[in-house]
Amino acid sequence: MGKRKEFIGTVISNKMNKTCIVRTLRIAKHPKYGRITKKYNKYKVHDEKNTAKIGDLVRIQESRPLSKDKRFILLEVVKKSSLPHVELKEEIK
Repeated sequence: MGKRKEFIGTVISNKMNKTCIVRTLRIAKHPKYGRITKKYNKYKVHDEKNTAKIGDLVRIQESRPLSKDKRFILLEVVKKSSLPHVELKEEIK
């Protein structure tokens, strides 16, 4: 049996009950040109006690499918958001 994937990311939405959306950052080097690029992924995460707030840095772990899109669970809040209420907007590309 393999080890479950773990990521650290930022909570960008917590409007659903027992679910939050976490954005993770991955830095990758282009295979041909060598340019360093940032790649983001968004995951729906099961948050049983609704502890994560917008802007918090959290650690998530892969789990069995909990719903159609939810495949991760919240392990811990690594760092609380320093601002009382923060709205992170998606970057338009």
